[in-house]
Amino acid sequence: MKILEEGKTVKLSHGNGGPETSEILNSILFSKVEETLKRVEGGVGIDVLDDGATIPIGDLGYVVISTDSYTVKPLFFPGGDIGKLAAAGSINDVVMMGGRPVAILDSIVVQEGFEINELEKIMESFISTLKEEKVSIIGGDFKVLPREELDGIIITTTAIGIAKKPIIDRPKVGDKIIVTGNLAEHGVLISLYRLGLEDKAGNAGLLQSDVMPLSKYLLPIFEKYGEKINAARDPTRGGLSEVLNEWALQNKLIIEIDEKSIPLREPVVKYTEMLGIDPLHLASEGVAVLSVEESVSEEILDELQKNGLSDAKIIGEVKKEAKEMGIVLMKTAIGGRRVVEPPRGELVPRIC
Repeated sequence: MKILEEGKTVKLSHGNGGPETSEILNSILFSKVEETLKRVEGGVGIDVLDDGATIPIGDLGYVVISTDSYTVKPLFFPGGDIGKLAAAGSINDVVMMGGRPVAILDSIVVQEGFEINELEKIMESFISTLKEEKVSIIGGDFKVLPREELDGIIITTTAIGIAKKPIIDRPKVGDKIIVTGNLAEHGVLISLYRLGLEDKAGNAGLLQSDVMPLSKYLLPIFEKYGEKINAARDPTRGGLSEVLNEWALQNKLIIEIDEKSIPLREPVVKYTEMLGIDPLHLASEGVAVLSVEESVSEEILDELQKNGLSDAKIIGEVKKEAKEMGIVLMKTAIGGRRVVEPPRGELVPRIC
């Protein structure tokens, strides 16, 4: 009831992917659905709140399904556009559950008066990304709203994949936490654009979105190491801090990361300090966070780096079970420790 008591209106903060999002969804949806209807028998659904859902299909394994809506502003940005973002983002959500993406459906809602040539560019980017990943586009929908009822375009995607055994996010004590690349690249870029500082965003090409599909990097790792990978997530809305806090809270764990080990490029550090935003709260669109057994962590890191993800790092570990509530701690650069809070409030609306 907390959400309903706070003004009885939806706020931008309810869509940032952090605790406010979880709270409103629990109030209006999750708490109203019977437990037996939160998943298909033998699979996972909103009972787990992973990147997607699974449906068992007998000896063939599982169908993995993920749906998402994309409403980034600006529509075109260094490194990509809303079309590439929608295709890659939906593909990655299936991959994070151990699924090999095979098909996608898209639903496009566009504003009356939208430039046809821009719409074509967006769809060309969308289709090109799917073609590279060998993902079929098998259906969808298209609608137009009056110009005063929509700002630009919204793309909703539903991606479908197949997994022999899905990765369900259940980190274990002793796991090492790996990030596969530099963090917050997409988030800081869009933040600068949203604040009217695009001249700084494009300065000497220092910043561009990291948006890309991760199938070719991660699926071989998942196939080789199987059950030794206990969790996988892409840190989009809410960034690394939201992923780790969800893992800690849902599994009652204490997770500790090392500030010195977190891969952040100097321009990202510079501009997040200027903006007063914690880079751990900002989205990455081409990075994964993995929780893997210690015995294979160095092997996995080595393979990721050899296969093109040269900035991959081990940044911490799952320390122990929590007595009451899970928590994320960070060993700071000066040797202290602080709590890594999940993002709250209105960070960067329409970031993905």
